[in-house]
Amino acid sequence: MANFNKKISETAIRIGEVRFSYAYVFSPRKNEDGTDGKYSVQLLIPKTDKAALTLIENAINAAKQAGVSSKWNGKMPPASKLKTPLRDGDDEYPDDDTYAGMFFMNASTATKPGVRVLENGVMSEALDGDDLYSGAYGCATVNFYAYNTSGNMGVAAGLNNLIKTRDGEKLGGGHSAEEDFADLVEQAGSCLD
Repeated sequence: MANFNKKISETAIRIGEVRFSYAYVFSPRKNEDGTDGKYSVQLLIPKTDKAALTLIENAINAAKQAGVSSKWNGKMPPASKLKTPLRDGDDEYPDDDTYAGMFFMNASTATKPGVRVLENGVMSEALDGDDLYSGAYGCATVNFYAYNTSGNMGVAAGLNNLIKTRDGEKLGGGHSAEEDFADLVEQAGSCLD
């Protein structure tokens, strides 16, 4: 298996292979008031991918250090008040097999991310949710940045780009038209005999 993990800068990394969930990458997710929100995706990261987790921790720490001067008035907020994006799936969703053995984080952006598909060594543009969907596997480039908004302080993950490396079972249910109508194709074929 290829090593997809890579440090881009002190606060930006490429991680993978991760699983995509809650993928709103072709159009922004709507806010509760109906206005356009952000493009976003949840990244499910296997706990066994120590290289990715080290890159994430280092980039978060670099964003914290940058935040001391840029967002937090020269001092590090107490750990108890500082939110970070990496969360433990086993702790937060103990009854959901999707999160078993996974860390996860949400990444978002106001601008459309680059979304690609890698197939047989060729990269092409992903056109829609059939190309990249919740449940597919791939890589993501993210940048971490400090924030201080309305009394909330922490580090967030900004979404840059995604590439699907392989298919996976779709999350959230649903079937393809081929699955739903396969028996009709068989029946139509037998009628012709």
